[in-house]
Amino acid sequence: MNSSSIQTVGIIGAGAMGNGIAQACAIAGIRAVMIDISQQAVDKGIATISSSLDRLIKKDKLSPAQKAAALALIEGSTDYAQLNQAQLVIEAATENYAIKRKILQQVDAQLAPEVIIATNTSSISITQLAADTKRPERFIGMHFFNPVPMMALVEIIRGYLTSDATHDAVKALAQRLGKSPITVKNAPGFVVNRILVPMINEAFFVLAEGLASAEDIDAGMKLGCNQPIGPLALADMIGLDVCLAVMQVYLEQFGDAKYRPCPLLKEMVAAGQLGRKTGRGVYSY
Repeated sequence: MNSSSIQTVGIIGAGAMGNGIAQACAIAGIRAVMIDISQQAVDKGIATISSSLDRLIKKDKLSPAQKAAALALIEGSTDYAQLNQAQLVIEAATENYAIKRKILQQVDAQLAPEVIIATNTSSISITQLAADTKRPERFIGMHFFNPVPMMALVEIIRGYLTSDATHDAVKALAQRLGKSPITVKNAPGFVVNRILVPMINEAFFVLAEGLASAEDIDAGMKLGCNQPIGPLALADMIGLDVCLAVMQVYLEQFGDAKYRPCPLLKEMVAAGQLGRKTGRGVYSY
């Protein structure tokens, strides 16, 4: 299968990632069938896309006619049978192995054998998820970044048995969506999070050692490394609990002490100071 034979993409999950992927497909002229477990979740996903397109109209990046054309290409449903129209199905459900496994097995059983299945996981092994299906050679990771409509990067992650044809079709599709894909082998954290989260963890060590204030650490990285946001402010945005969980996965899966979570990060999570979502992390919100 080549990318041009992908006319319809199925998306499982209408949350932030799922509706962002559906929007990217529709703007590129590709039909998107977005599935979630409740009609309420589907409606919310479509409403989110509609307001996101309105923001693009305000910025003169889209016309009202283009918005109408994009929305016409998006179908929301709670019925998994609607995925049978798709040549590629992207699973964008909650980052939980048991949930993903259950969904993937259900979808794998009903889709035609030639359909490619991709997962938008940011941390779970592609090889492991592929093994839960009967099409490991037509299974791949397609890790979009949030917010999907704004972020150009897609990590295309090959499982142990992913075929070249599957990789090439999915990479070409990402380019049709206006994204800049990079190809990655299957390993914890892939490329971006593998480098990013240990950097955030190191910023907590620097803070804990009193080398500089949080503000000065963030200013140093913004001005010295041209980062748009400092690592500690970014940790507050991601959620300190999420950063800690990722470091624990790296420590366990690589068995290398360099991935030891900073004790200050562990303390703050234990205290319930998780960042923006709790109103207090490294900074107060």
